[in-house]
Amino acid sequence: MPGFLIRLLVVALGLWLAAELVPGIEITGGWTLLGAALLLGLVNAIMRPLLILLTLPITVLTFGFFLLVINAGTLALVAWALDDFTIAGFWPAVGGGIVVGITGWLASWFIGPRGKVEVIYMRRRDAGGR
Repeated sequence: MPGFLIRLLVVALGLWLAAELVPGIEITGGWTLLGAALLLGLVNAIMRPLLILLTLPITVLTFGFFLLVINAGTLALVAWALDDFTIAGFWPAVGGGIVVGITGWLASWFIGPRGKVEVIYMRRRDAGGR
């Protein structure tokens, strides 16, 4: 359960950053932000793999750049489902998808596959080679 909450907060942080950085994205209220994060997680878990599979030929032809369109579409779907979350068009959705994706990617450096925060300790070798 803590791993789920950490991932939910990471997505919420990404959505908040997208609303702050990308003109044309507005989220009003903290509950809307958390609801959008939860709904985006569900859409990414259920629909995104199917969309990637169905658009695989065009994704390969565009060297993966079509994934930006898929990310924008999933974000727009979440905005369509929630009243207090608005996206003003295609390009703000693409920008928001990029911000949310980068936030999740950066957070994955610190969050392990089980959703827990991981700390890695680096040990130095002494001069003797041990």
